[in-house]
Order: sequence, then C-alpha cells, then structure tokens
Amino acid sequence: MNFFDLATTPSTPWKNGGGSTQELACWPPGADMNSFEWRVSLATVDRPGPFSVFPGIDRQIMLLAGNGLHLRGDSWEHALDQPWQPFAFTGDDAVDGAMLGGTSKDFNLMLRRGVWHGALQVVGGAQSPTGVEAGFCMALRGEWCWADPGEQGEQPRMLQAGQGFWWSSEGEPLQGRLEPAHAAGRLAAGASADESAHGPALVWIALERLRSFKQNWPPALDS
Repeated sequence: MNFFDLATTPSTPWKNGGGSTQELACWPPGADMNSFEWRVSLATVDRPGPFSVFPGIDRQIMLLAGNGLHLRGDSWEHALDQPWQPFAFTGDDAVDGAMLGGTSKDFNLMLRRGVWHGALQVVGGAQSPTGVEAGFCMALRGEWCWADPGEQGEQPRMLQAGQGFWWSSEGEPLQGRLEPAHAAGRLAAGASADESAHGPALVWIALERLRSFKQNWPPALDS
C-alpha cells in the first residue's frame, strides 16, 4: 500500500505554463508517460489550451474544484462544470480545453487500453480492496477510517480530505476495509455520495487487469 497526502505531494509545472500536475499513483512504479499501464493525477488548470494526446490510452476526468472547462474533441463537446461527475474520453483525440471561469482542479485517471479496466467513482459508503487487483482511493469529504485485519493491535489509520492510498496486489492480496469514521455519517456500502449532500465522499477506483493481457504476458522472446 502507498499512502499519500495532496498537501505534501509535489507539483510539476506544465511546459506550456498553463497549469501543473500532481502525480498521485503510477503503475508500474517509475514508468514514464510512454510506458505506464495506469496513472492517477490531479491537474491545476490556469489557462485554456490543448490537452496532451495519449494514443492507446482511455481517459476519465472529473472536476474537483473551480468553474471547470469546456472540452472539445474531434467529434464531441462536453462541459466539465459539475463537481464529482466523471467523464470518459479517448486519449487518441486532440482535445482543447476552454476555461469556464478561474483556475480549476481536475482529477484524472488514465488506463492503457486492452491492459486495465476500471471506473472513476465517487462513493459515500464503506469500501474494501479485498479481491481487487489494483486501485486507488482519496477522501473528498469527511473523515475515513482504514482498518487492516493483518495489523492486530494497531490503531486504524484515519484519512482526511485530500489523503488516500493506492495499491497493487501482485503477490499478496490486500485485506482491509475503509469506511466513514463517524457512525452518524455512514451510508450503506456502495452508496453514492449524492445520497447525502453533506455526508462523507470518497474517490474510489477498482482496477482489473484484462484477461487477454494476462494470457499474453510476459511476451515471448525471439529464439
């Protein structure tokens, strides 16, 4: 497991000066932008401009804060102006982003097509990574409690807004449960954060490596 805190995660300015990115998770670790299998990041957008093109990558984006962006692709348009509402598009497209106001903060999930599958969600109820090959979570609202049955005698770890963790269970499966810390604010497992306008909210991404990729990996070596 890899824990993080947005408050201490370094930010990398864009070459065009239009914003910056905080990389929150990347698999495999250390992979560059041409070789990652999945990646999660937070972008701060200060100016309008084109998105980078990522051939072979499926993208999901979600507004976290600010007025948002008007996205224009090759044959589509989308107003990214509603917080916590994911929108999916292909990284093959040349996409332009027009500002709908001031600075915006956007959450981004990128998956290499044909290798990993998963959805960016905002949930309000308890979640567990048990049986999930890889994934990511980040508290958006409220305090969340992570309890690992393998750490008997240890105090549960508390997560505040902007804190979270990601995992890949290659090897030993991950066990545990993440739930709202306060009983009065808890929703049923799998419930949407929309069920309570002021209740707990969590970014939750459960990822599955596609079977076709498993069967063809590792690649055969030439004799």
